[in-house]
Amino acid sequence: MPVTSERDCDIFPSSALHWRSLRTKAAFSLPVALICTTPALADAETGEAPVTPANWSHAWSWEMGIVLPLVLIAVLYCLGHRRVLRRNRRNPAIRPWQALCFWLGWLSLVVALVSPLHELGEALFSAHMAQHEILMVVAAPLLALSRPMVAFLFALPLSWRRRIGRWTRSSTVRKTWRFLTGALLVWVIQAVTLWGWHIPAFYQATLNNDGIHALQHTMFLVSALLFWYTLIYGRHGRLGYGMAFIYIFTTALHTSVLGAVMTLAQTPWYPIYNGRTAPWGLSPLQDQQLGGLIMWIPSGIVLVIAGLALFAGWISEAERRQSLSPLWQTTSSSLGPPAQATSGASHAD
Repeated sequence: MPVTSERDCDIFPSSALHWRSLRTKAAFSLPVALICTTPALADAETGEAPVTPANWSHAWSWEMGIVLPLVLIAVLYCLGHRRVLRRNRRNPAIRPWQALCFWLGWLSLVVALVSPLHELGEALFSAHMAQHEILMVVAAPLLALSRPMVAFLFALPLSWRRRIGRWTRSSTVRKTWRFLTGALLVWVIQAVTLWGWHIPAFYQATLNNDGIHALQHTMFLVSALLFWYTLIYGRHGRLGYGMAFIYIFTTALHTSVLGAVMTLAQTPWYPIYNGRTAPWGLSPLQDQQLGGLIMWIPSGIVLVIAGLALFAGWISEAERRQSLSPLWQTTSSSLGPPAQATSGASHAD
């Protein structure tokens, strides 16, 4: 008998409500564990001289620490997606648009961590900013929209899926997940992560220490995944249009402020780039200003578009509620007289 929904997949011997709870609490557990090993391992490499204009286009990062996690993610998703479609092709648990979002997000990770952009970030601050923006405002929202947990679960043996189900039913996991996806906490985590890693002492440490560099990329990706997941699938009913609009507007504001301050600065913040930018025809200050523009404008545009979409939804919802209000009043008034007549009849008896 073909399944018609996610709850008919016989993954867990529990209710549909628990299945939805599982997706909400564990939606990132396996994907994040796999995805976040990618930036973490990507920087676990021996120090090399920064790329130059003569060789940058050939500087693809084929280190196993980068490639293997990406391949593993792709294989697991393919396997799980295939099993979902085999069970019910007409009404699959994974929609075509979700699969498209996943693969676009996966390709964004490849661009950020495998393409020459990764090595270019060692020579140019602006390239490093482009890499971070791809991770945070391109890959992260696409992966959050795709909700790949269904595919990852179907890629696992049935006994493993049931163990995950029992694990997510524990009160500790439920409380921890609710705490971590609280809108205010996620907003603070994202803001502190972004601003903190651009403090000169911390940022320059990432270029001197592979482990710190790995931590930076991992924190950027994790905080962005939490940010976009909470915005789209937050536990407050997708945050509500009004709350979500404020949530993303304030994020766009402080991100733009950081980019603007970098762009308008009169002295370079990161002396470590002295001597690295010259082969590219840029001074460290010019390179920093270009990086600030990348954070200020492209990133701001993505956030503003998302904010405008939420604002439009907010207005539409308000208009819909207003249009339904007279209908509700009319329905209530039409039900009033019979109820009063019945009450009168009962008193007469």
